[in-house]
Amino acid sequence: MNISYSWLKEIVPDMQMDPEKLAEHLTSRGAPVTIKGGVEAGLQNVVVGRVESVKKHPNADRLSICEVYNGGEVLQVICGAPVIKEGGHYPFAGVGTELPNGIKLRKAKIRGEFSNGMLCSETELGLGIDQSGIMLLPYSVSPGQKLIDALSLDEIILEVEVTPNRGDWLSHVGLAREIHCTGLEKLQLPEIHGSIDLAIETRKEQLEISDNGLSIRIDAPDLCHRFSGVVINNVSVRPSPDWLVKRLTAVGQQSINNVVDATNYVMLELGNPMHAYDLDKLDGGQIIVRNASEKEAIKTLDGIEHNLSSDMLVVCDLVSPQNIAGVIGGIHSSVTEETVNIFLECALFDSKTVRHTCKKLGISTDASYRFERGVDPEGHLTAIKRALEVILAVAGGEITRPILEITPKPYMTSSILLRPSRVKAVLGLSFEADELQRIFSSIGFKIDQLEEDVISVEIPSYRSYDVVREIDLIEEIARVYGYDRFPDNLSPYSTSSVPDDPFFQLEEDIRKTFTDAGILEAINPVFASPMEGDVEIINPISSEENHLRNSLMFGLLRNLEYNFARSTRDIRLFEVGTVFNKLQDGQNREGVNVAAVVTGNRAPPHWSDDKVDPVDFWVIKGIVVDAVKVSGWETVTFKTNVNDNDCWVQGRAATIVCEGKEIGTFGQVLAERFESPKWAGEVWGLEFKLPSGMAEKKDVFFDPLPQYPGVDRDLALLLDVGMLAGDVISEIKNMGGPLLKKVSVFDVYEGEEIADKKSSLGIRMRFQSFERTLTDAEVDLSVEKIVRNLARNLSVEQRLEEGK
Repeated sequence: MNISYSWLKEIVPDMQMDPEKLAEHLTSRGAPVTIKGGVEAGLQNVVVGRVESVKKHPNADRLSICEVYNGGEVLQVICGAPVIKEGGHYPFAGVGTELPNGIKLRKAKIRGEFSNGMLCSETELGLGIDQSGIMLLPYSVSPGQKLIDALSLDEIILEVEVTPNRGDWLSHVGLAREIHCTGLEKLQLPEIHGSIDLAIETRKEQLEISDNGLSIRIDAPDLCHRFSGVVINNVSVRPSPDWLVKRLTAVGQQSINNVVDATNYVMLELGNPMHAYDLDKLDGGQIIVRNASEKEAIKTLDGIEHNLSSDMLVVCDLVSPQNIAGVIGGIHSSVTEETVNIFLECALFDSKTVRHTCKKLGISTDASYRFERGVDPEGHLTAIKRALEVILAVAGGEITRPILEITPKPYMTSSILLRPSRVKAVLGLSFEADELQRIFSSIGFKIDQLEEDVISVEIPSYRSYDVVREIDLIEEIARVYGYDRFPDNLSPYSTSSVPDDPFFQLEEDIRKTFTDAGILEAINPVFASPMEGDVEIINPISSEENHLRNSLMFGLLRNLEYNFARSTRDIRLFEVGTVFNKLQDGQNREGVNVAAVVTGNRAPPHWSDDKVDPVDFWVIKGIVVDAVKVSGWETVTFKTNVNDNDCWVQGRAATIVCEGKEIGTFGQVLAERFESPKWAGEVWGLEFKLPSGMAEKKDVFFDPLPQYPGVDRDLALLLDVGMLAGDVISEIKNMGGPLLKKVSVFDVYEGEEIADKKSSLGIRMRFQSFERTLTDAEVDLSVEKIVRNLARNLSVEQRLEEGK
């Protein structure tokens, strides 16, 4: 939001703060400010040029030859803009001028014709982002006039960062309320030259009102809470006077004509968006606020035709829509130089509906920006009377009818109970009643003492959107009192007796497991494209990301590509986050998944060892085992068949099975799923879901180190190639008895002396007792029992040396 310092001084005439002090004050109140003051280098020599004639370039289809009068002489200028009007005024930079972007102009020959300077766009002058055409200046300027003077570019502008909850700051008066520390009674609106005192009647009804052949009706009372309108006859639409053009241009608003500029002036001053219609172009003498019909269309002021839907609100005449409510007006009833009679509208539209319409149509305007954040529900009469004052002063006209107002949902003043004891408990400071009275009155709040420890605070209408609870009032106290005035010592406090949710601790344990393995955490947004999500968002932030993700791998693979593009070879990333899936019954399920991607070497490079040791299947499996162990699942096994053929390399991936349920997958990621340079290595990944319920955490007991030696036994087992070693190990553990402490694989062999479709698996078993030294005889009995059960249950035979 651009705020004019001089405009603000007129509203707060006794303000003593210079721009720097004002910026510091507003920042302390929660509105960070950037000062954009003075003249930007490169604009001093730019003047107003008037185009005397335009003709096509003889040697270029897209170029024009313009004769430009710069106040002293007529110069030939070659221009590539699509539309240049004869008689139009444009910024002109002559030969020798150095523009803000660093370009120094010289006389140039373009396709055989000389150009003595250039007509400039907003972008080239550093005044905006519109680079589609040359910057058209208002007719009130004069050829040869310095652009700085013509547009008041030496005006000091405060660029205020307005938070979404503070729609009341989107006006000069709104910010003036934050400046005047002794209250709001001394705020005043700038005097309008040529204005007259207005004594105009106001008529109010609930849903429909009519007067002298004009009727206003609201068919969607839930979406339009207030609608005010008035007719002005015999206006003279023309370019705005110099003072109005300069005031609007200084804050970045383009001048249109005196009537439209008057409505924009009031919006910037008071914060209430307004719209003016050409009354003679409204069919049937009716104004109807209703939902649009499906496929109904309207061509808006920007020249674009929009197809509407039934969830959008429009302002119509008897025949068709004339305005997309709260967003943008229609071109059919727009105010032009031929307009004589106007209908002026000031309304209060539902914020959510305006926001939804803007997202759906891809439009954002100054009006919609304010409606989305909340417009003062009680400021409409003040705004429409101010607009009438300005219009009559700059465009003339007569007002012979009353202001008509419909209020389907009248604003009800709200009050909130505040406990000074609660203020002390939250802020750590006591505030007396007089101090609270001073603080609240300075920002327009009213208070009544009900009891010794209860105060009733009446909320002003312009703060009704963001001050709704006692804690909001406490925040206002802290904000106005000044955060920098609070003592920096730590006061006594009581810790909470409510324990954290066990799931939070589980997530932290998983994060620690991954970070201990040297894997860094990534955090990606949940919004996804339709290709990456099942659950559609009703009101998405972006039309391209209108679903919720069903997997964490999409985001991690984008992180991987980002690192590859910056020549990073060793990448280790994980994420713990929510995913959303649509179930077969149509219901949506939200769960928490864990995922990781790993590529490159197992360990960072070191000068002492130049051996290349890339990540492989066993590394990623080890990470899975450690992560699942702390995730709350009781048991874990693996299956070699993988259901998701679009992500994983078959034969180099496995399904994770816990408690009989498939919970995820790990293995090598298909190269088609990501973009990578030629030097990139294999990419390995994992993803599994966390249990929905938390099992009770088991106590951890300490076992002392054994005093007696253990006994190792090795077995060479013959098994089918497709059999899992995990199944063999599980069977050995089940039959090994209490003396079997450890089972591990030390060798896998396929080749000579081994039958086809068979492999030899070397198993090492450790037997140990904490009470005595084991004998060979009892260990041999346990081994024989294991061998018999392997043969009987799994058809796994012991591989013996020849002759035995």
